[in-house]
Amino acid sequence: MVTATITSKGQITIPKSVRDSLRLHTGDRVAFVVHDPGEAILKPFARTVDEIFGLLHKPGRPFRSVEDMDKAIRARLKKAVS
Repeated sequence: MVTATITSKGQITIPKSVRDSLRLHTGDRVAFVVHDPGEAILKPFARTVDEIFGLLHKPGRPFRSVEDMDKAIRARLKKAVS
């Protein structure tokens, strides 16, 4: 059994072995599911598509198609090689 200690602020550090097992990384969220008094489960909190939709969009930035992006990449590579 892996254990952790609660700080005076109510915080815990999830042990590395648990983070690795759950594939948790900095900034990830977790959910505590309480089943019965005295029993809880820690689960990775998956985001829904609605929560991440548009995450990379910045207001005022023009739309770029995949073809536009490919063209820009080719141009940049050409410039880097020259």
